[in-house]
Amino acid sequence: RVTWDYYFLGREHTLEITEWESKAEYEYVKHNGVSIFLMPSGTIGTLRALWDVFPLFTNTGWGENSNLAFLKKHMGANFEERPQPWVSELNVDDIHSGDFLVLSKIRGRWGGFETLEKWVTGAYAGHTAVCLRDSEGKLWVGESGHENEQGEDIIAILPWEEWWDFEVTTDDSNPQIALLPLRPDLRAKFNETAAWNYAKQMNGKPYGYHNLIFSWIDTISDNYPPPLDAHVVASVMTVWNKLQPDYAANMWTEALNKRLGTEGLDLPEIIVEQRNVITFDKLLQF
Repeated sequence: RVTWDYYFLGREHTLEITEWESKAEYEYVKHNGVSIFLMPSGTIGTLRALWDVFPLFTNTGWGENSNLAFLKKHMGANFEERPQPWVSELNVDDIHSGDFLVLSKIRGRWGGFETLEKWVTGAYAGHTAVCLRDSEGKLWVGESGHENEQGEDIIAILPWEEWWDFEVTTDDSNPQIALLPLRPDLRAKFNETAAWNYAKQMNGKPYGYHNLIFSWIDTISDNYPPPLDAHVVASVMTVWNKLQPDYAANMWTEALNKRLGTEGLDLPEIIVEQRNVITFDKLLQF
């Protein structure tokens, strides 16, 4: 649920909450109160900041330029335009098992998501994949987050030709792709057979959304770029839990249950339960 009010004069105001998720939530608020966030930039500055974020998710030239500008402003990251041709001609025979593919998407829904992901984690890439050859020498690409015919995000092994053709001709997020080969001494140590067998075992399994944010948050307060903190994250989780409950279950609900030693609790129930065990900021970095 979402409620709002607006005030023009600085005086005592009352905001009435007429609906509660459960009695447990009401009791939690009675004991712990509510979080109030002050916008450090004021109303105008906050609106300007939202205007900076909105175009990140648009699949336009404006969106692409906005993503690049955001990364430069907040991370000091510069993307220098290379001379054409922008698509390199790769000799497949020069690609070996263990060679690394690094992608950075800079427009559209995934471009915007990756930009924010880079900002909070300090990373300069939003997606990675690995090259593998089978026993017959055929080249494949192993990656997570591949969408299957049922719309599920899974771990997949794709033929090189299929993967490369999609990224070059179909992916509208304008991915910047770097091929990083293993050093000769490391390539000599790479166990191609073991890697291929492991990839086949993982092929088709669900993508690890459950660990995504917890590969970012592993301290109580040092992982958040200002002005974020655990209270803001908890509030965003609560809102997102209402907007996309299935997505929220993958992203954090199951993981938080695991940390609490509980099963089947939704986010409001987790927040109520954790107050008896651990603070929420410690639960996130547990």
